Amino acid sequence: MATDVAQSADGPQDKVVFADDFDRKDAKPVQSIDDLEHWEFLDPKTWTWKATEDAGGVIEITERGSAYKPPTRSPGHVALVKDVAVGNCEIRFRVRSTKDTGNHRDCCIFFGYQDASHFYYCHLGAKPDPHSGQIMIVNEAPRLALTKNEKLTPWDDQWHTVMVRRNIDSGLIEVFFDDMTTPHMSVTDKTFGTGRVGIGSFDDLNAFDGFTVSTF
Repeated sequence: MATDVAQSADGPQDKVVFADDFDRKDAKPVQSIDDLEHWEFLDPKTWTWKATEDAGGVIEITERGSAYKPPTRSPGHVALVKDVAVGNCEIRFRVRSTKDTGNHRDCCIFFGYQDASHFYYCHLGAKPDPHSGQIMIVNEAPRLALTKNEKLTPWDDQWHTVMVRRNIDSGLIEVFFDDMTTPHMSVTDKTFGTGRVGIGSFDDLNAFDGFTVSTF
């Protein structure tokens, strides 16, 4: 956990309310993903922590399938920050796709999370369509795209930086991929207010590092 002050992409100072770089100084694998006490994994058997040479400690999705079955069609791999709910916020992290599934490569960012049937998420799918590569809403129904994004997400085997900036007052949601000045996609929606945040995937494999949540 952290309460530092950080510069946002557009200049104002933001308060860091949560940060985890997943490093473990003793470099020993945790006994269980449950030992990462600040995180709730909805299917802990498909996540692991490991030490890497290039990024230190990371958390990683290890299987495409998941035992977690959401109430309506939505992502199966979900890791939520415990005890943190935010409104106006920036969520930043690094992600690496660890399996080349072509157009199906993806990662997800969750925000405004009320419960398993009410939340937003951004799906960074390699090739967008009405159910992939969009900002989505789950509202007691299968996920629905709020955007009509046509930009490809340029996945490869390298680390990428993702940011979601959300203003609950205006409803503006912006998602950035590597380029932190021009949104990869954006939308305005006020369905949900303050909520939990997290990371994951619909059904793909990713490693995550350097996760930070700031409020403004």
